[in-house]
Parts: sequence; structure tokens; C-alpha cells
Amino acid sequence: MKRVIIYLFALLLLLTSCKGLKGVNGSETANAGLQAKEIIATHKLASPKFNTMAGRIKVEYEDEKKSQSITVSLRMEKDKKIWIKASIIGITLAKVMITPDSVSYYETLSNSYFDGDFTLISEWLGTEVDFEKTQAILLGQTMFELNKSTYTSQVVNNQYKLLPKQQLENFIHSLFLNPSNFKVASVSVAQPWEDRMLTVYYGPYQMIEGGYFPSELSINTIEGDDRTRIDVTYRKIDLNVDVNFPFNIPRGYEQIDLGR
Repeated sequence: MKRVIIYLFALLLLLTSCKGLKGVNGSETANAGLQAKEIIATHKLASPKFNTMAGRIKVEYEDEKKSQSITVSLRMEKDKKIWIKASIIGITLAKVMITPDSVSYYETLSNSYFDGDFTLISEWLGTEVDFEKTQAILLGQTMFELNKSTYTSQVVNNQYKLLPKQQLENFIHSLFLNPSNFKVASVSVAQPWEDRMLTVYYGPYQMIEGGYFPSELSINTIEGDDRTRIDVTYRKIDLNVDVNFPFNIPRGYEQIDLGR
């Protein structure tokens, strides 16, 4: 279960398409004449105004040894909290609480917990991450700092492909956007030194209250000889609803290092 939660963290940090681009007039055909700065500027229009968000997600996890299906509840209070609960048939397996200053997690099956900050997640992903980046990503912003002067663009298979002009030695990434809504079609990150690769493919998008949301996505990871696949299906997303964030690490739980 710990491995699933770690990948859910990665999922949160790579969900580059959770909110739509209001006011964007896309086309079914990619425009080869668009410059990188125009594509980036359009993608960055995903900055929704809301107070709270609540969603339910079905997650199916599979590796060489086992497969598992869990239900994930996601709640958010803008600029303040991100809350996740993983469960099976109504039984809570784990909870995660993210604030600007902390990242906390506990798992009921192993009676274990983690209570720290973004250092672990940053080390695991190989790039600096904080609450603002996490929130921005959940609202439609990529975790990559797209800059018109440091990124190039081209049309590949009727999608806009964005690449940094100079890749980092141990953080090679690419981003594909749909021409119709400038939402992410796929994103990949490779860390050669760790023999690690993560790719996310997005399915069709759905319109909710004027914004585009993914209806499904598939996450594929490679780490050495290990292969993992996570299929995600969005069942419900609500905006500006009453939400609470129950989170208390139970007594007697043992503190763990998620990085192990």
C-alpha cells in the first residue's frame, strides 16, 4: 500500500489537466504556425477562481506481483489544504494531508505514518516541489516551469509538443497538448541515473461548469526491472461545495520513511 500512496503523490504532482481553460478557442487541428510563447500563454490561462473542490476517483493499480482497486477522495481548499483518502468498500486505507508547510500521511493496515515536508517528494521526483506548485498543477498548470525563452514547440501527430531547449542531465521531460482545448494529452519524465521513467496518458476530457476535466488517465512507471500501471477514472468533481478535512494520526502508529 505504501507504494500505491507514493505513486498517488506523483499522480497529484503530474495531474496537469484538472481544470479547464476558460475562454480558449482551440481547433481539432494543431496550428503549426503557433509559436511556443502562444501555446504556453494559452495553457497558462488555466487559473480558475473557486474556494473549494471535491472529487471521487477510482484507481486501479497493477504491478508484477499484484493488482488492486481503490477509491480515492480528493478535497481542496484553495491556497490552504489538499486532502486525500484512499479506501476499499468503505474502509479507509490511508489519508494524506498537504498544506503549505507540511505533508502528512498515515496507513491503517500497517499502523504507520509519515509527518514531514516537501523534501521527500522533491527528492523522489528529482525536482523541487512545494504547495504552490502542487496546487497549480491540480488546477491545470504543469509542474514544469514553462518559459517561452527556454522551451520550443512543434506539431507532432496533431498535438503541440513542448520541450526544453536544454534538458537537465537527470530530468528529461516532454509535454504534449491537445489542439482542441490546450489540455495535456501526455507527459513523460525520465531520470536515467535512477533508471526511472514515468509517463501519463490522458483520455477524453469532460466539460464541468465551463472547464475541461480529464475523465480518465493511465500512469505507467518503470524503475529498474519494476513495471507499474495505474489507471484512473474520475467519477465526480464538484466545485465550491462544503468540505471538511478530518485528519488525525492515530495513537500508537509507527513513524516511517516513505523514501525507503
